[in-house]
Amino acid sequence: MRIYTRQGDQSTTQLIGGHRVSKNHDQINAYGDVDELNAVIGGIVTHLPDDCSDISEEIHRIQIDLFDIGACLATPETIHSSQRYLPEDRIQSLEKAMDRMSCAVPPLNTFILPAGHISAVFSHMARTVCRRSERKVVGLIEKTNPSDRLDDLDMIQTYLNRLSDYCFVLARYLNHRFNVEETIVKRKK
Repeated sequence: MRIYTRQGDQSTTQLIGGHRVSKNHDQINAYGDVDELNAVIGGIVTHLPDDCSDISEEIHRIQIDLFDIGACLATPETIHSSQRYLPEDRIQSLEKAMDRMSCAVPPLNTFILPAGHISAVFSHMARTVCRRSERKVVGLIEKTNPSDRLDDLDMIQTYLNRLSDYCFVLARYLNHRFNVEETIVKRKK
């Protein structure tokens, strides 16, 4: 089976259901950023040792969430069903994970640079891509008539907001777990 179809050669692509839109359409930009986020998050796992299966499993679940979010963003509003793309408990799951990891790291009293163990660096990269993804979803929300807006978009925005916080806490946790000192922002005088 060939992966290429040549249908995108005219600068259009297909949403779920067959509707063709510009490759620069807001929905395409939003789910493209979520796809990039999923790939960067996958990079975290490649740098975790075997004794980090708890984090690997958590990240795998997040990647499934992001895949489902991408499917929601790739679906035209006209064919959305009553199906929830993201279970409501996923946001609470991220919060619980952050609470658990926050208890293991020292309090943060200053700004830190995105540095340290390679898994932490990937987590910081994921945080920044997550923030961009969230901005794209907010753009979709702002362009949608409030009476037509899907609850899924609001939940996706909230999830991405929480996920970016999770990535920050995860970066700190991974640096702590691997005994890598965080890089404090020190301005030269």
